[in-house]
Amino acid sequence: MAGHRKTCLASSKSHTTPPVADRRDETVVRHGRTLVDPYGWIRDPNWQQVMREPGVLRQDIRDYLEAENAYTDEALAPIAKLREVLTAELKGRIKEDDSSVPSPDGPWAYYRRFITGGQYPVLCRKPRDADDAAGEQMLLDGNAEAKGQKFFAIGGSAHTSDHSLFAYAVDNNGSEYCTIRVKQPDNGKILPDTIENAQGDMEWSQDGKSLFYTVLDENHRPSRVFRHELGAAPEHDEMVYEETDPGYFLGIGKTESGRFILIDAHDHADTSEVRLIDAHNPNQPPRLIAKRRTGVTYDLSDHGDRLVIRTNADGAVDFTIAAAPLANPAPKNWRDVIPHRPGRLIRSMILFQDYLVRLERENALPRIVVRSLSDDVEHEISFEEEAYELSLMPGYDFATTTLRFSYSSPTTPQRIYDYDMALRQRALRKEQEIPSGHDPNRYVCRRALAPSHDGVMVPVTILHARDTPIDGTAPLLLYGYGSYGYAMPAGFTPHVFSLVDRGFVYAIAHIRGGTEGGYQWYLDGKLKKKKNTFLDFIGAAEYLIARKYTSAGNIVAQGRSAGGMLMGAVANMRPDLFRGILGEVPFIDVINTMCDETLPLTPPEWVEWGNPITDADAFHDMASYCPYTNITDQPYPNVLSTGGLTDPRVTYWEPAKWAAKLRHHNTGPSQILLWINMDAGHGGASGRFDRLAEIALSYGFALMVTGRAQQ
Repeated sequence: MAGHRKTCLASSKSHTTPPVADRRDETVVRHGRTLVDPYGWIRDPNWQQVMREPGVLRQDIRDYLEAENAYTDEALAPIAKLREVLTAELKGRIKEDDSSVPSPDGPWAYYRRFITGGQYPVLCRKPRDADDAAGEQMLLDGNAEAKGQKFFAIGGSAHTSDHSLFAYAVDNNGSEYCTIRVKQPDNGKILPDTIENAQGDMEWSQDGKSLFYTVLDENHRPSRVFRHELGAAPEHDEMVYEETDPGYFLGIGKTESGRFILIDAHDHADTSEVRLIDAHNPNQPPRLIAKRRTGVTYDLSDHGDRLVIRTNADGAVDFTIAAAPLANPAPKNWRDVIPHRPGRLIRSMILFQDYLVRLERENALPRIVVRSLSDDVEHEISFEEEAYELSLMPGYDFATTTLRFSYSSPTTPQRIYDYDMALRQRALRKEQEIPSGHDPNRYVCRRALAPSHDGVMVPVTILHARDTPIDGTAPLLLYGYGSYGYAMPAGFTPHVFSLVDRGFVYAIAHIRGGTEGGYQWYLDGKLKKKKNTFLDFIGAAEYLIARKYTSAGNIVAQGRSAGGMLMGAVANMRPDLFRGILGEVPFIDVINTMCDETLPLTPPEWVEWGNPITDADAFHDMASYCPYTNITDQPYPNVLSTGGLTDPRVTYWEPAKWAAKLRHHNTGPSQILLWINMDAGHGGASGRFDRLAEIALSYGFALMVTGRAQQ
């Protein structure tokens, strides 16, 4: 790395012109190709410590980032009032004194609530049969915990089976390094048991004397599981399992019956293996169920003397559900309960004492199927809207006939239902309240199919106000993701109505790389087929233009994290389609990141993108689309690149480098803006109201570049 020279800015006192980052060329040759990175110096070599202590960021880097933030504020000064209006609008759609539907467990029901003006949740419980908050016990007051902190987030929580202890994890800088503490709910006493550098997932043994948790290593990877004996010093905690392959992460869970603690080892999306610990015998070593096989993933639960397993083994691309004897659960003994059906993706399952529930997706729409374990009779819970989203909501009760799930659509606020699986009746427990008002009849939602470059039809969800003219004049915000098999939900997003009510069309492109069309939809958007993701998005944009939902050059594209890679790629490939690009915590610098084995997500993500260090073909594929590598001299759309200083997932220097290089090569009149939250990580500001200002920043930018800032 070049010497630590002072950042050269266009002006040291005025920010009327954009900052100009030093170009300090760093050259590397990989697989016969020379790569030059002029902005590699923005990556602090001491980044691991910066994650924990943001104040140690090298001064020249801090000066540059703060200059960029100041320039962005000045460039957006004409919409300062609009951003305030947008923030107030967004806040007006939040019920300030909201609470979740209590989840019963034995004599108690657990829930979270917010108080008026409170930024953070309050975790509570009350007697199971109480109609109101009578007898409420406060488990964790997020507002009190956050006092004096620039950042605060609850990483996870768990209570003992006898309800006498409550463990919780908190993150105080956005780096996702959590501290675990243990509390006695009855008297509010905090026990001396304190665990640092935890991931935040945890589970109690049945007797409440042992707490299992996952630790993050120096490269921010959850690689070890420990058992903490209540009252013992953490340095004496027993390591239960260590993952030595840097390509795998560890996570902890519990089966629905509460009988087993689960240790799940997995890469980012492709391969997994599970170990069980008897919750009644926490000192026993974990038991491996099936050794990892590349490309095979599975998860499981228990039911009596058998295990129930969701897996893609033996060519079941869209997953099957199998059963195996608990005494001998080797894969050779797995027998199908729900056979594989191509195109019907089994996304998840919940096991009850008498029922097996699965969440499926087919033709880009979800459905819930309930199966009686006594007679194997199945039924589906039906819904009527053209596009919608469903989520299963696991509870604590195993011996129950009640399934809880959520439903929403682009026009319908979220509804929480309790469904009686025996009587086949649903009861509405809660409907998302929009205090400022919301009339679904004012809006139109459509599901369309857009042809991609190879003839594949890409689902697109479209939302607009009923009185918006569909004649090509409307601006359009097109959202996309398309990675890791994550299916973009077609659910209710209250924030987008700040655009829709100002004449925008809002659309989601359900592109390959997700699982909207089954698991093969994901496989067709990764590794050597990654370009399908970008071309699908472009195809969706062209379709929307052809159907006069908008016009070329009047689209704002938005993507977050891996969706930010999509933003960078389409900006390079088809800048003519877009008026603006919103790249939020964007994964942009693909080659350099995937060649840096010290970064938290690099080894686990080689299965997603390829390993450019050892595989020449993977390197050249990646080099052909890497957004940062492929920036060229051409007119670019207006770009807002955002990030978080302590982000361990997409490190701050990726959005910063992208903005600097775009600005250097941009031959058009557009603005390239960078904004880094110096007090947060991947999720942005932690407070529920503070976060709204970041959404208003993005939406204000979209309105400004499309000429709608005055509406």
